[in-house]
Amino acid sequence: MLLYDFGSKQELVSAVLAEARRRGATRLAENLPPEAGSPEERLRGIWAWISAPERAAFVRLFFEVHADGLAHPENYPNRAEAITDWFNTLSATFRDITTGPDDTVTPTLVMAVIRGLLFDLTTTGDRRRTDRALDRFCELLRH
Repeated sequence: MLLYDFGSKQELVSAVLAEARRRGATRLAENLPPEAGSPEERLRGIWAWISAPERAAFVRLFFEVHADGLAHPENYPNRAEAITDWFNTLSATFRDITTGPDDTVTPTLVMAVIRGLLFDLTTTGDRRRTDRALDRFCELLRH
């Protein structure tokens, strides 16, 4: 039945991953600080939400899927969507510091910082250092 609906196991996995990203973006948007917050406060809010211990299993899965996609790109024809699916949410969240509605650089930078710190936290478990690194990045935003 699933093969009929999705065509292949990989198509099913791709659909599940797309839905997980959609739900993640929705939950992130629902858990952000109020619009009135500064970009720094919003970035800290994203970090607090996505790096919370209760999301560790999702974050690990996120990195495992990315690693598998790098090792087996033929199994993930839409793997770029794992990055670009977050652009609308991040662009809306940081619209006051983007260069306009077509700006993909700002959401790319925000995602890269968060993803890098998440990878570090997931790999090392060093919460204090990754939190301090985010603090430092927030300081750089003020300049």
